[in-house]
Amino acid sequence: MLDSGILFSAVLNGLTTGAVYALVALGLTLIYGVLHIINFAHGAALMMALYGVYFLKKHFGLDPYLALLPMVAVMFVAGYALQRGIINRASHGKDENILLVTLGLAIVLENVALLAFKSDTHTIETPYTLATVAIGPAMIAVPKLVAFAGALAVSAVLLWIVRRTDLGRAIRAVAREKHGARLVGIDVDHVYAMSFGIGLACLGAAACFLLPAYYVNPQVGNGFVLVAFTIVVLGGMGSFAGALVGGLLIGVVESLGGLWFGESLGQVGIFLLFIAVLLFRPQGLFGAKA
Repeated sequence: MLDSGILFSAVLNGLTTGAVYALVALGLTLIYGVLHIINFAHGAALMMALYGVYFLKKHFGLDPYLALLPMVAVMFVAGYALQRGIINRASHGKDENILLVTLGLAIVLENVALLAFKSDTHTIETPYTLATVAIGPAMIAVPKLVAFAGALAVSAVLLWIVRRTDLGRAIRAVAREKHGARLVGIDVDHVYAMSFGIGLACLGAAACFLLPAYYVNPQVGNGFVLVAFTIVVLGGMGSFAGALVGGLLIGVVESLGGLWFGESLGQVGIFLLFIAVLLFRPQGLFGAKA
């Protein structure tokens, strides 16, 4: 039997990791909920955001947390431009074209990163990278606590935008019925681009919270996007509450799985949970039945 203090520590670590997973998955959920497509370039975009934070720290000495606003702004603009200038034009109204375009973008971005940065793994050092704080019997890394609080704060802002603003009402209208939204005067193409931009802006925030205690290389986004896809399906396709709760749950399951099976097998529990949900609740935890 494992000590209760060890279990408590594992759960806390899982929650801090799961909050960042949820933030990555929320961007993916927003893009799916409005555009009704899976963005295969999501992981590559996260990788580029991590390189952006690394570049700002390495060459300008900008702390990752201070880079939050510029990175969110840059990723939003990049997402808007990608959707409006490339994805929308190349899709010709066909969802299968969008899938292929985002897959192509992922391949291009990863190879550009390989060309520019090689396959080396990069990290950054900050005064608080190795700092810890005691919470009960557990010692938690300060960057993980900041990431947890920051990810929840950004998630709350995103939910407020979607539920309380005119843009959010337009997003929900387009997600429900784009032709009806166009008839009442909503610029559907603009809403699509805004949704894609906000989805990538979430990745900019996630990169700032991740890098003080994480690393970046050209393949780093693949692991995150696989978990994010799992969270989106687990929580319910298009459900923001499902993505948030699913991310926290996945983080805890991964942490406890690593405790029992070893760190290299920690993600086995994630996919066992995923299979169980598909078997007994295929619409996801918060999804509605078709």
